[in-house]
Amino acid sequence: MTVFQIILLIIAAVTVAAVVTAMISTEKARNKVSYMLDALEDKELNFRFDERRFFGRRFNKTLNRLRNIFDKERREIMEQEQYYGLMLDHVRTGIVVTEPDGRVNYYNNTALHLLGIATFSHIRQLRTASESLYEAFAKVTGSDEERASYYNESGKKTISLTASEATIGGKRVKVIAFNDISDEMAANEQESWSKLIRVLTHEIMNTVTPIASLSETLSRYMSDKDADSDVLAGLETISQSSRGLIKFVESYRNLTRVAAPVKKAFYVREMIDRVLQLTSQQTSEAGAVCTYTEKSNDILLYADESQISQIIINLVKNACQAGAHKIEITAEIDLSDSVFIHVSNNGRQISKESREEIFVPFYTTKQEGTGIGLSLSRQIMRLHNGTLTLSGSDEKATVFTLFFR
Repeated sequence: MTVFQIILLIIAAVTVAAVVTAMISTEKARNKVSYMLDALEDKELNFRFDERRFFGRRFNKTLNRLRNIFDKERREIMEQEQYYGLMLDHVRTGIVVTEPDGRVNYYNNTALHLLGIATFSHIRQLRTASESLYEAFAKVTGSDEERASYYNESGKKTISLTASEATIGGKRVKVIAFNDISDEMAANEQESWSKLIRVLTHEIMNTVTPIASLSETLSRYMSDKDADSDVLAGLETISQSSRGLIKFVESYRNLTRVAAPVKKAFYVREMIDRVLQLTSQQTSEAGAVCTYTEKSNDILLYADESQISQIIINLVKNACQAGAHKIEITAEIDLSDSVFIHVSNNGRQISKESREEIFVPFYTTKQEGTGIGLSLSRQIMRLHNGTLTLSGSDEKATVFTLFFR
């Protein structure tokens, strides 16, 4: 074999070896790329290619660099999601993202607080609170606004819902935003009642006052003339009835002219001690025991002490009239420095029908009641930028809550 043939043979062997090596390397590279793509598709980044070997080191470095870029992008996205989540948790609007079948993908803390639930996985859960609440979440669309009323642990709530649709990850979702409009609704309702009462009292007073005056004048005149006793009795009846109606109407005028609160700082314990003294005779006659428990130390309140005292006195008297033998007053401060005063009693529970009406002027379940006590109390609380609500009423206890922001 000549030298030339040997050289050709060597070249051929090297060429074959190079081709085989290239094919093997290409197959390995293809497998590495395929493996990396599968891992990234599964959102799995817990892999790394060996950069210590001479063969394929540069290619492995390139793959690792791509992996690091994806990892960095993923961490930045997660940080942004956490940032936006924290932002949404601090807004006063409830946010819920639902799928077409009603499953919940996302909710913020405000949503849980407004709905009065601990977790939220499906809108079917809302049926336990209110069927109308569930229907509002199911029906709300981007074109219409829905409203729903329901009860949670803090009392009656009314919310306004709007929605918009979006596509995320190939799925169609509905983003529902809702706000608590209970205070706004209550304020509008109170203003409407005040306007109505002003008109009614004005018209009644204009009609009844002359009747009362004339009946008294005629009664005195007929007495001087020795008139028939039946006529005198009739005139006196008219006069007394007219005066009674005037007195009744005057009590409702209080609802339209509540004095602006004169606020000052005072300790809740000292105020409640005075309330217990002022109501001691009535609770004793009713066979009831009234106690006070302070769940937070040295609760300081900035309000009109006499007006707030009158609200609590009214609630204690109502409890006695409801046959309560145990009346408990508690006060506490929450994490946002809001003050809660709860007045609980074990008297007759308030029916579901009455719970909707007890704060409405003119409504009363008492034979001699005027129906202004709770309405006036709620108006006083509204002037303090607070609320008075019926937190609950069952066979165990009826609880009213004064909330000061």
